Amino acid sequence: MTEPEEPTDEPQPPPRPADSLGLAREIAKSYRGKTAPVTPGARRKVRPTKPARAKRDDPTSLADLLGEVVRDQGWEERLSAQRVFTDWPVIVGEEVAQHSEVIAFDDGEVEVRTDSTAWATQLRLLAPRIVAKLNAEFGDGSVLRIVVRGPQAPSWKKGLRSVRGARGPRDTYG
Repeated sequence: MTEPEEPTDEPQPPPRPADSLGLAREIAKSYRGKTAPVTPGARRKVRPTKPARAKRDDPTSLADLLGEVVRDQGWEERLSAQRVFTDWPVIVGEEVAQHSEVIAFDDGEVEVRTDSTAWATQLRLLAPRIVAKLNAEFGDGSVLRIVVRGPQAPSWKKGLRSVRGARGPRDTYG
């Protein structure tokens, strides 16, 4: 007679299936880390997956989207400085704003055009106060000075041929 086998601590390899399809399934299971046998009629549980971009697909307002683009591109500082055009009546007051307009803002210099020389003089006198108000509104150092331009005087030069040093149309009648 034969002696009974003693149990050993070493794990025994699972018995090999007889067919090639079973062998392929077992190899696939070993790669997936599953060693438990799969019954032919059993189905896997399918877990519902969370969409990876749920926040991206959620609807957002256009203002939020544009704000995000402005922040990403680094345009916040420039756009806040450009508010001098839109907020001019609030900053200087309605009466002054009726007689003046901002025509340029570049490198901390605000260029303002007035509709009369009297208003140009008035704005030149108010310039330090307006600069302080603009810096308080848009950030310290964003506006360095205000250049005030009066109305454009008409050109006395007429036609292709003109005389240098002439006094203009006053010379016409002698």
